[in-house]
Amino acid sequence: MGFQQGLSGLSAASTNLDVIGNNIANVNTAGFKQSKAQFTDILSNSINGAGVSQVGIGAKVATIAQSFNQGNISMTNNPLDMAIDGQGFFRMSDNGAISYSRSGQFELDSQGFLTDAKGLNLTGYMADAEGNIDSSKTVNLKLNTADLPPKVTSKYDWGFNLDSTDSAPSVATFDATNLDSFNYTKSGTIYDSLGNSHQLAIYFQKTATANLWNTFATIDGKVNDTTGEPIGITLNGNPSSSLTFNTAGVLTGIDGGAAAPISVSVDLTTIDASLGATSPLIFDLDLTETTQFGSASSVKSNFQDGFAASRLAGFTTSPEGVIQGNYSNGESRPIAQVALANFINPQGLAAVGSGLWIETPSSGQPLIGAPKTGTLGVLQASAVEDANVDLTTELVKMITAQRMYQANAKSIETQDAVLQTLVNL
Repeated sequence: MGFQQGLSGLSAASTNLDVIGNNIANVNTAGFKQSKAQFTDILSNSINGAGVSQVGIGAKVATIAQSFNQGNISMTNNPLDMAIDGQGFFRMSDNGAISYSRSGQFELDSQGFLTDAKGLNLTGYMADAEGNIDSSKTVNLKLNTADLPPKVTSKYDWGFNLDSTDSAPSVATFDATNLDSFNYTKSGTIYDSLGNSHQLAIYFQKTATANLWNTFATIDGKVNDTTGEPIGITLNGNPSSSLTFNTAGVLTGIDGGAAAPISVSVDLTTIDASLGATSPLIFDLDLTETTQFGSASSVKSNFQDGFAASRLAGFTTSPEGVIQGNYSNGESRPIAQVALANFINPQGLAAVGSGLWIETPSSGQPLIGAPKTGTLGVLQASAVEDANVDLTTELVKMITAQRMYQANAKSIETQDAVLQTLVNL
């Protein structure tokens, strides 16, 4: 049986060299996972079973196991490249046929879909027009590169502190062009239905009544040339609103009622009849955070929800896999979210080449979710995971495998010499 033992050893050593060579060949393959040949011995069978002194008849490769240890992460210049730091696989679709990958080198195809080098689609969750992620189903991720349409201002949250030590202005009748008719003013930007910007200026006038202020507003500086009164804008249907504060400086009432947002109406046809935007432009002006303390008048908060039309300027990807579009007007909005999949037994996955695996009964069903949830790892943008191959270790293994091959060849040579001696007798 010496020949059979040597031949089985040669076969096992040859397979081991193949595995090591494949590891070395893929040392620069992104997301590659090294393999290791695992061996077992072979015993001959008999009717009475194996004896206690039975000699084996060689070795064989029991399995070729892959190591799913984390590879190093290298930075790239492609914002669509992604590396998984931790457990999980990218879920790839080939016309509905699902496979799994650790290679995060992606690009946009001609239709805006995220694909790998083979054209397989990366899957995940898409966001709606408002940027809300729909995680109820996984779909092929498509990054919409169209312009972001404008959004009309519907609310303006503006908080101030009004100086309680101020005196009522010397001119009691408000005139936007007369600095002596108000105590404090600031301006901000609002947007109409076409994304045209307009300057909203707000004016505060302290009255002779303690803790009572009058508020006025102008739009795009439009005022009566004679009186300086605002044109084309009303606050709660009136030219002005009144703000009432308590002795602690907290706003308690607007226009004689409870503290609530002011309904602002802007007649855009009065401002510029050629604009063509929806008129009137109506939005809520929320001044409820305004206070009256004994310090200089100042802005505490300033937020409005409208914006102009803009072009997509670039993408960013968060550790949670959310791909966010960054637009030329400074807005950012979620476009999609990458989905990852994990398995109870990743060793049971079947490798199909091109850095892809498919599920098998041994691997179990995929556990799909967003990055950084459950056992799934986090994503690192503009980066790829390197192969987890240690080149030095593989070269040492190759030397050992070579010696194994030579030793088995020597055992065949020795068996041949013994047989030749026996024939010569």
